[in-house]
Amino acid sequence: MSDRFQTGTQVRRSILGDDHVNRADSNTTDLDAPFQALITEGAWGTVWASDGISDRERSMLTLALLAALGNFEEIPMHIRATARTGASKRDVLEAFQHVAIYAGVPRANHALKLAKQTYTEMENE
Repeated sequence: MSDRFQTGTQVRRSILGDDHVNRADSNTTDLDAPFQALITEGAWGTVWASDGISDRERSMLTLALLAALGNFEEIPMHIRATARTGASKRDVLEAFQHVAIYAGVPRANHALKLAKQTYTEMENE
Protein backbone atom coordinates (compact mmCIF):
# COMPACT_ATOMS: atom_id res chain seq x y z
CA MET A 1 0.00 0.00 0.00
CA SER A 2 1.20 3.48 -0.84
CA ASP A 3 1.50 6.28 1.71
CA ARG A 4 -1.25 8.15 -0.14
CA PHE A 5 -3.56 5.13 0.17
CA GLN A 6 -2.87 4.86 3.90
CA THR A 7 -3.46 8.59 4.36
CA GLY A 8 -6.63 8.34 2.28
CA THR A 9 -7.92 5.47 4.38
CA GLN A 10 -7.31 7.45 7.57
CA VAL A 11 -9.00 10.58 6.24
CA ARG A 12 -11.91 8.61 4.79
CA ARG A 13 -12.49 6.95 8.15
CA SER A 14 -12.31 10.27 9.99
CA ILE A 15 -14.87 11.89 7.65
CA LEU A 16 -17.25 9.02 6.85
CA GLY A 17 -16.78 6.87 9.94
CA ASP A 18 -15.51 3.35 10.46
CA ASP A 19 -18.91 1.70 9.87
CA HIS A 20 -19.27 3.24 6.42
CA VAL A 21 -15.71 2.40 5.36
CA ASN A 22 -15.94 -1.14 6.75
CA ARG A 23 -19.16 -1.73 4.78
CA ALA A 24 -17.60 -0.34 1.60
CA ASP A 25 -14.46 -2.43 2.08
CA SER A 26 -16.46 -5.60 2.66
CA ASN A 27 -18.32 -5.02 -0.61
CA THR A 28 -15.15 -4.51 -2.67
CA THR A 29 -14.52 -7.14 -5.33
CA ASP A 30 -11.72 -7.82 -7.78
CA LEU A 31 -13.68 -5.80 -10.32
CA ASP A 32 -13.86 -2.56 -8.33
CA ALA A 33 -10.74 -2.84 -6.15
CA PRO A 34 -8.69 -0.65 -8.54
CA PHE A 35 -11.48 1.96 -8.50
CA GLN A 36 -11.62 1.89 -4.69
CA ALA A 37 -7.84 2.42 -4.61
CA LEU A 38 -8.19 5.33 -7.04
CA ILE A 39 -10.78 7.18 -4.95
CA THR A 40 -8.99 6.37 -1.69
CA GLU A 41 -5.73 7.82 -3.01
CA GLY A 42 -7.15 10.63 -5.15
CA ALA A 43 -10.20 11.89 -3.31
CA TRP A 44 -9.32 11.00 0.27
CA GLY A 45 -5.51 10.83 0.18
CA THR A 46 -5.06 14.00 -1.87
CA VAL A 47 -8.07 16.32 -1.98
CA TRP A 48 -9.61 15.63 1.43
CA ALA A 49 -6.15 15.28 3.03
CA SER A 50 -5.08 18.77 1.94
CA ASP A 51 -4.76 21.43 4.61
CA GLY A 52 -5.61 24.19 2.11
CA ILE A 53 -9.17 24.55 3.41
CA SER A 54 -11.01 23.19 6.43
CA ASP A 55 -13.04 19.99 6.47
CA ARG A 56 -16.13 22.18 7.05
CA GLU A 57 -15.46 24.18 3.88
CA ARG A 58 -14.61 21.05 1.90
CA SER A 59 -17.85 19.45 3.08
CA MET A 60 -19.88 22.45 1.91
CA LEU A 61 -18.11 22.48 -1.46
CA THR A 62 -18.63 18.77 -1.92
CA LEU A 63 -22.35 18.98 -1.15
CA ALA A 64 -22.78 21.95 -3.49
CA LEU A 65 -20.94 20.20 -6.31
CA LEU A 66 -22.89 16.97 -5.84
CA ALA A 67 -26.18 18.88 -5.96
CA ALA A 68 -25.17 21.09 -8.89
CA LEU A 69 -24.12 18.08 -10.96
CA GLY A 70 -27.16 16.01 -9.98
CA ASN A 71 -25.14 13.34 -8.15
CA PHE A 72 -27.89 12.97 -5.56
CA GLU A 73 -27.06 9.41 -4.46
CA GLU A 74 -23.93 10.71 -2.70
CA ILE A 75 -25.67 13.52 -0.79
CA PRO A 76 -26.98 11.49 2.18
CA MET A 77 -23.49 10.07 2.81
CA HIS A 78 -21.99 13.56 2.81
CA ILE A 79 -24.80 14.97 4.98
CA ARG A 80 -23.96 12.26 7.52
CA ALA A 81 -20.31 13.31 7.26
CA THR A 82 -21.20 16.85 8.39
CA ALA A 83 -21.37 15.45 11.93
CA ARG A 84 -17.58 14.99 11.64
CA THR A 85 -16.64 17.90 9.39
CA GLY A 86 -18.32 20.63 11.43
CA ALA A 87 -20.59 21.84 8.62
CA SER A 88 -23.83 22.94 10.24
CA LYS A 89 -27.35 22.69 8.86
CA ARG A 90 -27.10 26.40 8.12
CA ASP A 91 -23.87 25.82 6.19
CA VAL A 92 -25.60 23.15 4.11
CA LEU A 93 -28.55 25.45 3.43
CA GLU A 94 -26.16 28.20 2.32
CA ALA A 95 -24.38 25.79 -0.03
CA PHE A 96 -27.68 24.64 -1.55
CA GLN A 97 -28.87 28.23 -1.94
CA HIS A 98 -25.76 28.87 -4.04
CA VAL A 99 -26.66 25.81 -6.08
CA ALA A 100 -30.16 27.19 -6.62
CA ILE A 101 -28.85 30.48 -8.00
CA TYR A 102 -25.90 29.17 -10.02
CA ALA A 103 -26.99 25.67 -11.08
CA GLY A 104 -30.76 25.53 -10.79
CA VAL A 105 -33.58 25.49 -8.28
CA PRO A 106 -34.74 21.91 -9.04
CA ARG A 107 -31.34 20.46 -8.17
CA ALA A 108 -31.05 22.52 -5.00
CA ASN A 109 -34.60 21.66 -4.02
CA HIS A 110 -33.98 17.93 -4.43
CA ALA A 111 -30.69 18.14 -2.53
CA LEU A 112 -32.41 19.98 0.32
CA LYS A 113 -35.13 17.33 0.42
CA LEU A 114 -32.45 14.63 0.76
CA ALA A 115 -30.66 16.64 3.46
CA LYS A 116 -33.88 17.01 5.47
CA GLN A 117 -34.57 13.27 5.23
CA THR A 118 -31.02 12.40 6.24
CA TYR A 119 -30.94 14.81 9.19
CA THR A 120 -34.23 13.31 10.42
CA GLU A 121 -32.76 9.81 10.16
CA MET A 122 -29.65 10.94 12.03
CA GLU A 123 -31.73 12.46 14.81
CA ASN A 124 -33.73 9.23 15.17
CA GLU A 125 -30.68 6.95 15.35
